[in-house]
Formats: sequence, structure tokens, C-alpha cells
Amino acid sequence: MGEWLAANLASVLIALGLVGIIALVVFIMRRDKKKGKSSCGCGCENCPMSGSCHKE
Repeated sequence: MGEWLAANLASVLIALGLVGIIALVVFIMRRDKKKGKSSCGCGCENCPMSGSCHKE
């Protein structure tokens, strides 16, 4: 196990970094959705999907 880890340390660290970035993005998206922020960054006035995003 130690040999494998030493041989693949760079790959393991990169994979852990990517998993961390993905987790951070998911966390931010969930937090923004709870706050009612739009994921597209524009207003809902002219959006054809505005009825689907913000159901009352």
C-alpha cells in the first residue's frame, strides 16, 4: 500500500483537490438556491422557464 501511495501521490492529491473544488461548488449552489438567487445570473422577467424555477 505504501509503495502504491508513493508512486501515485501526485494523482491522489490532484483527485482530492478536484473533489474539494466540486464539493465547494455544490455547497455554494445549494446556499444560493436557499437564498433564492438565480443560477443563471439574470432576471426572471423575460425567462421562459421562470414559472418552473420559483414555484410559490
